[in-house]
Amino acid sequence: MRKPALSAAALVIAFAAMTACGSGSDQKNDQPKNTPTATADVPTKPAAKELTASDAFKVLSDKVASTKLSGVVTEDDDPNHLLGRPNQYTSKVTFTDSRIKVDDVAGAEPGSVELGGAIEVFTTAADSQARADYIQNVTKGMPMLAEYDFVSGTVLIRVSHYLTPTQAADYKAAAATLG
Repeated sequence: MRKPALSAAALVIAFAAMTACGSGSDQKNDQPKNTPTATADVPTKPAAKELTASDAFKVLSDKVASTKLSGVVTEDDDPNHLLGRPNQYTSKVTFTDSRIKVDDVAGAEPGSVELGGAIEVFTTAADSQARADYIQNVTKGMPMLAEYDFVSGTVLIRVSHYLTPTQAADYKAAAATLG
């Protein structure tokens, strides 16, 4: 006869333990109906404005006086057909640099990196770095296509190889201020 009493006692203890675990207060249900929650009183931080290529150019042109905006690339006129595509740039501008001699780049199309450069902005820093790596790998064996590439976070600044390393360093310094 002792066994059924012991089993019943064990069952009561187990039931009490299970209900005790679930009997903690539910803060959402314990609050009066018209009382704001603690998080409602905390001001929310506004979402950060995404940097565009035009924004980056404004910073760049303040640092490198020889630059002049030559174009804002749209998905309709993007020569690379990459604007807005998955893992590609979300905005792009092109610029000229007055230190490049026009005779050196005869035949270059308007908007060409050879005339000055381009700024491409990506969603992630990894995407901008991947693009820079790709360009460097493709142009490694072709000096006439070489360029300087400077990555700062989500921004890739592509600069003409017609600039000297010292001149290109101006862009590297400007890129460092973006990220």
